Amino acid sequence: MSKPPLPEAAVRLLSRPNPAVITTLRPDGQPVSTATWYLWEDGRVLLNMDEGRKRLAHVRNDPRVTLTVLDQDSWYTHVSLIGRITELRPDTGLSDIDRLAHHYLGNPYPQRDRDRVSAWLDIDRWHGWGTLKDNTQAG
Repeated sequence: MSKPPLPEAAVRLLSRPNPAVITTLRPDGQPVSTATWYLWEDGRVLLNMDEGRKRLAHVRNDPRVTLTVLDQDSWYTHVSLIGRITELRPDTGLSDIDRLAHHYLGNPYPQRDRDRVSAWLDIDRWHGWGTLKDNTQAG
């Protein structure tokens, strides 16, 4: 696994609205993976969760997560970002979920009656595969 910064090709991939899966840890240590939206910004990743979601409870209990982003044109090419949620804050006015919805759908987020929390993922290590494979990784 490599350490940041990520190469420009990986940043280009992460800048697009690709399919992604976040893995969090339950209190018993069991990993749980869930499809999610993400937004790459200045070397960090913005995630957003409904206040009632279990994954929010998981990251409050243990901030270690992995986010795997798949190239929507070729899922063999993917990047996994391993790190920690270093910041949680209320998404006042739903401004962050709206940014994510615009990134993925081109419109504001439609559900306006639930509280949401924004989470920032800081990357410790990353792993790329397919066209983003790190040459130092085993074949």
